Amino acid sequence: MLKQFFITCSGADKQLIYSCSNGEQNKYAGIGATVFFTALLAWIASSYALYTVFDNVYTATFFGLVWGLLIFNLDRFIVSTIRKRDRFSSELLQATPRIILAVIIAIVISKPLEIKIFEKEINAQLLKEKNEMAIANKKQVATFFKTDLDKNKAQTDSLRSEINKKDKEVKSLYNSYITEAEGSAGTKKMGKGPIYKEKRDKHDAALKELDSLKKRNEAKIAENEKAGKTLQTDLDKKVADTQPVIEGFDGLMARINALNKLPFLPSLFIMLLFLAIETSPIIAKLLSPKGEYDFKLEDNEAAVRTNLAQNTHQRELLQSTDAGIYDDVYAEIRNDRGLYDYKKKKAIEMLELQADRFSEKQKGVM
Repeated sequence: MLKQFFITCSGADKQLIYSCSNGEQNKYAGIGATVFFTALLAWIASSYALYTVFDNVYTATFFGLVWGLLIFNLDRFIVSTIRKRDRFSSELLQATPRIILAVIIAIVISKPLEIKIFEKEINAQLLKEKNEMAIANKKQVATFFKTDLDKNKAQTDSLRSEINKKDKEVKSLYNSYITEAEGSAGTKKMGKGPIYKEKRDKHDAALKELDSLKKRNEAKIAENEKAGKTLQTDLDKKVADTQPVIEGFDGLMARINALNKLPFLPSLFIMLLFLAIETSPIIAKLLSPKGEYDFKLEDNEAAVRTNLAQNTHQRELLQSTDAGIYDDVYAEIRNDRGLYDYKKKKAIEMLELQADRFSEKQKGVM
């Protein structure tokens, strides 16, 4: 049962192969098994690749099965259409396009499995890239908000600077009238005289201005701090909103790019392994000598070609003979006097009818 299934997978003519020896049947069963397991690997590989795209097991499995059947059909076609020739160069020339197609199929199959085999290394590479992207994203978002944040900070610093400047002025005036009262500066006279009163009035006026300035500027500073917090919140929200995009950076293309950044040699060996598996049925057919199945197939094809050539020749002879017969028949009819008189009579009737119709038409116009 299994042998019959693999022979079916090889694409061999069942009627011919079952008339061959057991060894010849085993050879084609082996070729069919290679075709089947290559398609099975294609199903597994494509299912994993599609799972990284759809994130759904059933969808990935279904489309992976379609892809596996497509590869199975292609491989079966490639193997079944190779014919053994008398010269190896002719066979190689015939198989070259099929080998190229097999190489392409092997590369397509091997790449998703390489991604699965090197999954841990790829995840580490992707994590590194995600961290770099997260840092770059924060810098970009910070640059976007930088102008507003700097402007807000500058306004706050300016308001605080005004308060500090006025506070220094008040402290200076305070020190001036205190030292005047002590007699250690100013007029050098101890006591609260007119100069002391004047300086005290200036200090009190400046102190009121400081209180007024503090209330006004602190209200503005509070507004600026609130606006600054809002800007910072927006910045953090922007970073948080873009983070899932970065975290989701692990699709098929990202994994292929990450795989390409890993050492090339292990990936090359895996691809060569699948290349050997995919091309093995073709290589086996090229290297193996003509077998019983090949001779019988060639004999059947020769019989069909001979039959077609005979049929074509017979049709040509039939056409030539029929043409000669009809030429002779019409030649004899041409000399028949009765047929001549009959056609003459009919021609005269036709001319008379045409003349009558023309006359009636002319009368109608007049």
